[in-house]
Amino acid sequence: MIEVRNLTKELNSGAQRVEILRGIDLTVRKGEVLAVEGPSGSGKSTLLGLIAGFDTPTSGSIKVDGEEITGLDEDQLAILRGRKLGFVFQSYNLIPTLTAEENVMLPLELRGDAIQPGDRARSLLSAVGLETRRLHYPAQLSGGEQQRVALARAFACSPSILLADEPTGNLDSVTGGVVLEMLLKLNRSEGATLVIVTHDPSLSRLADRIVRLRDGRIVDE
Repeated sequence: MIEVRNLTKELNSGAQRVEILRGIDLTVRKGEVLAVEGPSGSGKSTLLGLIAGFDTPTSGSIKVDGEEITGLDEDQLAILRGRKLGFVFQSYNLIPTLTAEENVMLPLELRGDAIQPGDRARSLLSAVGLETRRLHYPAQLSGGEQQRVALARAFACSPSILLADEPTGNLDSVTGGVVLEMLLKLNRSEGATLVIVTHDPSLSRLADRIVRLRDGRIVDE
């Protein structure tokens, strides 16, 4: 589902050129749960953002479900994300003026989906245990509840690939465990390929495979 070859990313820092990723090769199989570990600054989130098309690499190839994405423009990338990719952010990224239900409906409405967005949103919110909180706004929800809304939103368009960047990073261990359980439960029922960037060893242990990054390179698998 994901094929990365000789991927590099460099940034300018004043007069210096900083290497973030240094020749990454990675393949993720259909239906696999992959955990990406590494210390801060190792390039984990950068790698995930490149796969999602949020940024462009300096060089290398990224194929998503067989499609090369590095040459796509922003409109083409938006269509790709709407069809195939879901993304869970550490900071939730919910729209504060929309209810939980409206936040989950939004990707479907933007895609112009033929199914009833409200029905799909209510079904997903029920799956993450928030059926009674669907009309609440983000400010009325706890951090764990907001992240569960974010999970439901990520699965709204039934993506074939879900990318999660430190999905439990802002939560305490108990709440993080609940969110992790919900994430894996939803992933099993929806059948997505799942790539998780994490510092949480309990999350990594539940993955099919662990890849470790250090200084922009894969050092262990």
